Amino acid sequence: MKILLSFFTALFLFFQSSDLEALRSSYAKANQSSEGAKNFIATAEKKSSSDPVISGYKAAAQILEAKVTTEKNKRKGFVKSGVISLESLIRSNLNDIELRLIRLSVQENIPKIVGYSKNIKEDKAFIINNYSKQNAALKTYIRKFAMQSKTMTATEKNSLK
Repeated sequence: MKILLSFFTALFLFFQSSDLEALRSSYAKANQSSEGAKNFIATAEKKSSSDPVISGYKAAAQILEAKVTTEKNKRKGFVKSGVISLESLIRSNLNDIELRLIRLSVQENIPKIVGYSKNIKEDKAFIINNYSKQNAALKTYIRKFAMQSKTMTATEKNSLK
């Protein structure tokens, strides 16, 4: 019985991990083009999980959908629902560095007129202060994000080694 339980746990974690890797990879390409954004949105919509990080990527996909939608009157709704979801996830998981990274990337890239940029300094500080506690895969992902970040200084980028 224990072997069977261990097998199912390992299988669940494997698929959970591959879902997360697929989202990370797709999210990294989402801002490069409209096609990249659409691919990320499609990838996120296919995921169903109670994992807060996967839900965070789904919230980011909602926000990004405002960028690619052709229906201008729906843009505000996409942003609002995505922001509400993301903020709720972060309030429930204050110490999750990846959720903070998602929020930082959204706030860096969303137009200033939207007014969703108040957590940039806080999230950068949280990421830098907690970086060393993360696993190797997440450290690599954070470093890649930092290198292309618009708001991280050279000193902040260098601290992520």
